[in-house]
Amino acid sequence: MSATFIVGMLCVYLQCFALMFWLIGKRLQGNSLGMDVFALGNAMLGGAYVLQLLGGGPSWDALSVLNHTLTVCTPAVYGVGAMRFFGRPAPLLKPVLALALAYVAAQVLVQWLLGSVARYAMLAFVMALMFLSMTVAVVNITRGMAKALRVELVFFALLIGGLGVLNAIKGVLVLQGGLDALDMKHRFRVVFYIYMSFLATVFAPAMVWLVLCRLTDELRAAAAHDPLTHLLNRRGLFTGLELHFSARTAGPARLLLLDIDHFKRINDTHGHKAGDMVLCHVAQVLRRTVRRTDLACRTGGEEFVIVCLDTDEESVLHLAERVRLAIAQQAVPVPGTKEVLRCTVTVGMSLAFHSPDGFDAAMQGADAALYRGKASGRNRIERAVEGAPTCQASGVGGLAGG
Repeated sequence: MSATFIVGMLCVYLQCFALMFWLIGKRLQGNSLGMDVFALGNAMLGGAYVLQLLGGGPSWDALSVLNHTLTVCTPAVYGVGAMRFFGRPAPLLKPVLALALAYVAAQVLVQWLLGSVARYAMLAFVMALMFLSMTVAVVNITRGMAKALRVELVFFALLIGGLGVLNAIKGVLVLQGGLDALDMKHRFRVVFYIYMSFLATVFAPAMVWLVLCRLTDELRAAAAHDPLTHLLNRRGLFTGLELHFSARTAGPARLLLLDIDHFKRINDTHGHKAGDMVLCHVAQVLRRTVRRTDLACRTGGEEFVIVCLDTDEESVLHLAERVRLAIAQQAVPVPGTKEVLRCTVTVGMSLAFHSPDGFDAAMQGADAALYRGKASGRNRIERAVEGAPTCQASGVGGLAGG
């Protein structure tokens, strides 16, 4: 099979996949997950191969310089796309332009000092270094922000690493055999472009699979979180409880039920935007204060729940006091004014429960304790009493809006 034919097919693959990635990015609208950048990378690499076909064999002309520059810039563009895919903002235009200008200057210098063989070897070794660096970066990503995609990303790392090895071999062959090693009939060139065609064919469906995984994860997260405060909702809370109690060594849980005092008055006096600010303020305090193993949830309205896992009663009381003080001490700006307001919470603490089935009883006990706290003056913590009657009306409804 002619390497020229393979390169031609590779150009078609890359441009078709560039169009597909661009269309996927357009459909994703607000968050393209880097698909538009991957489309640009594919278009650039496809363009580089078109220039290679137009230029014929190795040469020193504008087409060759542009071909090499596009080839070197493509991995950088893919790297930016990967960063954006994982939600890390990364600039594109200035770094890529800087790399392009630097590589053009490097080509001119190497060609002038060492000749064409050195320039083509430089391209191979630079590409090997970039692809092997990308391999290391992908492996590191699997250890950090993308543990759920570990299998897929390890597969990607192996493919990219193979490309780095092939480019390193290509560089050695050029240094040993000169420009004859770049002949399109050379056996290594056929192997190289077959591998590139395989990679291009696998890359597109693999990227679509990763996008589907990300979208599925985002939908699952959205279904488990409150859209305003981004804390867990009831569904997310029950999922967390089931996961905790499914472990053989799971310890007891205790919950804190928090209700913002006089929340209706805040809404009536300052407006619903101010009320939303207060809710977000409370949520921020909870995120900063609770342990990573605890479950913080907004159950609705101005009520929040913290489920403390594997801890004792005294530790839960200390946590409740830290939360209560932190909320009371911080001022919340009123939107559209220079005013600030402060809010307090009343907290009801449940008895320990040992399974997801015990959650409802724990909520009832915490609600009764919360009601007593409201009746006693608010901005306090009350513990549930074993055997005490539960309160049928919530603390909010029973005490005129909290």
